[in-house]
Amino acid sequence: MRQNQVTIKDIARRLNVSTSTVSRALRHHPDISKQTREKVEALARELDYHPDSIAQSLKKQRTNTIGVILPGIKHDFFSSALNGIEDIAYSSGFNIIVCKSSENYERERVNVHALVSNRVAGVIASVAQTTVDADHFQLLKRRNIPLVFFDRVCKDVEASRIIVDDYGGAMRAVEFLIKKGYKRIAHLGGPKHLSLSQNRLRGYIDAHKHNTMKPDPDLIIHGGMNEDDGIKGAKALFSMPKARRPDAVFTVNDPVAIGVYMAAREAGVAIPGALGVVGFSDNSIVSLIDPPLTTVSQPAYEMGVTAAKVLLEEIHDPEKRGHVFEKVLRTTLIVRDSA
Repeated sequence: MRQNQVTIKDIARRLNVSTSTVSRALRHHPDISKQTREKVEALARELDYHPDSIAQSLKKQRTNTIGVILPGIKHDFFSSALNGIEDIAYSSGFNIIVCKSSENYERERVNVHALVSNRVAGVIASVAQTTVDADHFQLLKRRNIPLVFFDRVCKDVEASRIIVDDYGGAMRAVEFLIKKGYKRIAHLGGPKHLSLSQNRLRGYIDAHKHNTMKPDPDLIIHGGMNEDDGIKGAKALFSMPKARRPDAVFTVNDPVAIGVYMAAREAGVAIPGALGVVGFSDNSIVSLIDPPLTTVSQPAYEMGVTAAKVLLEEIHDPEKRGHVFEKVLRTTLIVRDSA
């Protein structure tokens, strides 16, 4: 038979103190003496007391829970960012609910509505590659729920964002290839509507311009952000007449670069002998593949930490929710053997 849940009133009655004293003692309020706090905590342990988070959320109109929406967690970047978010949330007394959109707009929309229903204190999100309608994120703004984007952002939503220098990172990567002597450099880009894809494409194009080179439009192929997209894009490049094929490729991220490796192995294209490859992200696996991948490193953990800190500031100070804060983190080119 289920026992009745112990409440603050039960503890207060046993100790002959007010419920507010018990509440403040459990929150380590400075007005409560150490002796009283220790008595309250000891009895709470004895009675197996656990706070009623639902009741608290009804009272405060929110929980001590942060919602996190990710496109996926199978790649290092998002799992590292999640570690950063969780570390800051935990140290600040918050829990997190992690939702995975699996790069699907409809699933992302459902995730947002579920988090709203669970009265989360705020949301940190990186949007799915198929997301073109941001109305579900506007719902958070209408409900006055703090929202912080990281990595992949919705430009149509006025919310704080933590990003990396996509443009500068891409430009350094392509200039590296040019200085290595590559002449026909392809770009396997991400979805056209993502600002991340747009900025990395701009870096690719401007690196050519700054070196008095003109990129061949036929060598720019837009796709998705996964290995299958890299395979498909690479096969399209390999099917070109031999004289027009690229001698190097810069990919929108590391999973796409891994797809290029897979297609190159199948087609008998040697890396880096016949094709130089540079990625973007520096997932841990790319230092272990053969040859190790030259890539642009982005600070995923730091991005998660920064996003969580910004969100917590907006949770605790409602006035900050009306100001869009943008933090751009630096990237670093990691040179290995693929180019």
